[in-house]
Amino acid sequence: MEEFEHELKQLIVETLNLERAPDEIAADSPLFVEGLGLDSIDALEIALAIKKRYGVSVKANDSENRQIFASVRTLAAYISANRRTQELP
Repeated sequence: MEEFEHELKQLIVETLNLERAPDEIAADSPLFVEGLGLDSIDALEIALAIKKRYGVSVKANDSENRQIFASVRTLAAYISANRRTQELP
């Protein structure tokens, strides 16, 4: 999972054109407000990149979005769980 978290950090940095290295983002640090300081537009951009790269959708009005986007770790867990579900025949 650590390798996937790093890949996801790289995706976030590239998608949002952040001026920091993926290694500077702690997997359990908050993505919004006091963490990376991301906002709702950033969340939409990340969600689109996740859909494009991993085929996993994050619904805009999902009540669990705060939990899903809480950190790189929670986002990675959500993608991993949903990739498996979507790949089943």
